[in-house]
Amino acid sequence: MPNQATKTDIFERGSIISAILTLAIPTVVSQIILVVYNMADTYFIGMTGRDDMITAVTVCMPSFMFLSAIANLFGVGGSSVIARALGSGDIDRAENTASFSFWGCALVTAVYALGAYIFRDAFVNALGGSHPRVHGMAGSYLLITVVIGGLGTSLNSLLGHLVRSEGRSMHAGVGIALGGVLNIALDPLFMFALLPRGHEVEGAAVATALSNLIACLYFLILIRRGRSHSVLRLRPTRQCLELDIPRDVLVTGLPACLMTLCENISYAVLDKLMSGWGLTCQTGIGIAKKVNMLAHSMVRGMAQGVLPLIAYNYAKGNHRRMRSAVLTSTVISVLLAALCMATSLLFSEPLVGIFIQHSSHSLTFGAVFLRILCIGGPFSACAYAFISFFQAVGESRKSFILAVLRKGILDIPLMFALNRLFPIYGIVWATPAADIACAAVAVVLFSAFIRPLLGSVDAKAEG
Repeated sequence: MPNQATKTDIFERGSIISAILTLAIPTVVSQIILVVYNMADTYFIGMTGRDDMITAVTVCMPSFMFLSAIANLFGVGGSSVIARALGSGDIDRAENTASFSFWGCALVTAVYALGAYIFRDAFVNALGGSHPRVHGMAGSYLLITVVIGGLGTSLNSLLGHLVRSEGRSMHAGVGIALGGVLNIALDPLFMFALLPRGHEVEGAAVATALSNLIACLYFLILIRRGRSHSVLRLRPTRQCLELDIPRDVLVTGLPACLMTLCENISYAVLDKLMSGWGLTCQTGIGIAKKVNMLAHSMVRGMAQGVLPLIAYNYAKGNHRRMRSAVLTSTVISVLLAALCMATSLLFSEPLVGIFIQHSSHSLTFGAVFLRILCIGGPFSACAYAFISFFQAVGESRKSFILAVLRKGILDIPLMFALNRLFPIYGIVWATPAADIACAAVAVVLFSAFIRPLLGSVDAKAEG
């Protein structure tokens, strides 16, 4: 485990490129593995050749990803507060922040899981799973992954954020990747060996829940064994509710939570509108979204990996190093997203064909939908980088504006409007249109924030 001197060297000294790669590469890799294991369910279910099973899993994605919204509320918020506390030398605040984040995440997840159980049928219908052939399987998937396995999934993601806040990006990456690798290995075991034919959706759900639980246990053991070198304390204390910690964590993490929540609502609206055009269109958009997640996973990994570096240097007053970290990581994210866009444009049908392994109209629709969605990738990468920056420095209002602008304020109204003008395809075009607009606003807000900050540094240097 790295000692404090190693962490300080990463945050304060050495080249920015080296610091970014050290912190971000493990996170990017782990996020890619997360997407791969998310795709693994769909891949193995696609082997059945049944559109209803594929749709049952894809329509549940927003409800499952809401667990990430909860984890981001406490994880991104807690990570930012811990990194800023370390930058200012306040160890007690860092320790109590970790405790509040852990127990807050556990409590909110339990409440959400209970609500999902009570209103399961209505929940599935609202997500676009009202088709008679889809509803029952989607309900089973929701029960296993969210109601039973939700706590392990959200705490797994949360603990990854907290471990990363200390600069231990490699350990965080291993934990997140562990869940993904296990899920890929367990999928065929539960789907085709342990459960009877016709229960492949339930098998995929059990594999997902179990793999996340094991990854969560890895993090708990890691934190317990490294207590002497870590500020992460998970024992609940009265102090974790003091020092303005709850407010700082929740206000900082709320934009990240809302961004994930709005993404899920947006995806649910997209599925609901697309369901009006038939099961083949709904299956096609579900697969296109899954494939397009790869670009977003790399961007998300880059932003999460660099967040502690930005927060630490902001609290330390080293604003030039902070700006360099932001701009360099943003350029890398945009280039990665552009590479994914080019790949999707050139190989859309083979990529969708990995999951829809039978000749059908859903394959054709999915390929076209993927080509539309991927256009927004580079713009989304730019917007996400600046959203993460504002989260890191505690500018919750700006990150909130960008989060709800990217998903919710722009794209949902556009889906309804464009669906009337360009049936079926107009629904999908709303996503890249919103990404482009949000990226433009993000650049303006970042420039307005950073200019006076660096101006004050120059004035002090001249004085």
